[in-house]
Amino acid sequence: MDHQGNPLTPAEVLQRRRQVVRAVLGVRSALGPQRSCAEAAAPANVALVKYWGKRDEVLNLPVTDSLSVSLGRLGTWMKIAVAERDRLILDGREHSPDTQEYRRMFEFFDLFRGEAGPFLEIVTRNTVPTAAGVASSASAFAAAVRCLDVLMGWGLSEQELSTLARLGSGSACRSLWYGFVHWHRGKRADGLDSHGEWIPVVWPSLRVLLWVVEGGPKGRSSRDAMRHCVTNSPLYSAWAPLVARDLPVALRAIQEQNLRELGPLAEGNALAMHAIMIAARPSVRYWTPATLVALEQVERWREEGLDVWCTMDAGPNLKLLAEESTARELVRRQPDLQLVDPFEQVSVVDSSQPGFQ
Repeated sequence: MDHQGNPLTPAEVLQRRRQVVRAVLGVRSALGPQRSCAEAAAPANVALVKYWGKRDEVLNLPVTDSLSVSLGRLGTWMKIAVAERDRLILDGREHSPDTQEYRRMFEFFDLFRGEAGPFLEIVTRNTVPTAAGVASSASAFAAAVRCLDVLMGWGLSEQELSTLARLGSGSACRSLWYGFVHWHRGKRADGLDSHGEWIPVVWPSLRVLLWVVEGGPKGRSSRDAMRHCVTNSPLYSAWAPLVARDLPVALRAIQEQNLRELGPLAEGNALAMHAIMIAARPSVRYWTPATLVALEQVERWREEGLDVWCTMDAGPNLKLLAEESTARELVRRQPDLQLVDPFEQVSVVDSSQPGFQ
């Protein structure tokens, strides 16, 4: 939509997004590939204070700030190589140009190249379920901009990379870092002040437990659900004031490493987001019967004296927050929980070195 609410043509959308790319890259936008290939990894992230709703859909500019923690080694690995034709190989399977995954990925890469190319072969794999509400798109586009930065020789700052990643997926701007990230909504119309900021706090005992109750793709994209809720949920007007109250409390809890303050806040924020979805007309429901069983189990664990809280994104799966000793007890009781250290980083081999596969 333009500023008058009129729909933009695909060419107009591309033009607006390319204006941001040119503003970030400057003279570097004219550079061709400086290397033949590049490799990168990026973590998925889970929002502790959510963003739900956009002030600009074309540039993925949010209505509110948000706050996330990474999923450590869980995320996306990607290798990009200059090739004779465009190819996307995702999780070991080549995707044809008519698939949604192919179109979305190459629409993003088209922001950075002209009609003359270069053509690119993208080989990527996710270590979280794809399109299941576990932020695989966030880590994918974060890995993509890191690859492009090396391939094209841009030498961008983390803030600039975050701004570009946001054009692929809003929450990708939070997947440039491990640990905690604050996404600033920004005020500028061009979105150059809307980016992630790493919070320099390491919480050694904090653990995230991924509880995948439904591993398949979700039936409705987050983008579509978000758009629907903004205009069709009677509860949406309460969302921005809620985030404004939750965010400073969450930031303080992180600085103090106080899970008994952060956990209930993150759980309440997530449930409020899902309440907005459920109240929409027609309703948006990502929860499944297995989701409800898992939520009730988390409550029972707390009644038994375990300090554990959960959060959820736009999907049926849960992410639990607990200290390490509690987390290991939870895994003993529920072996299908995947234990994650949010601060554990992935080391990526330089693709220019001999022996790279």
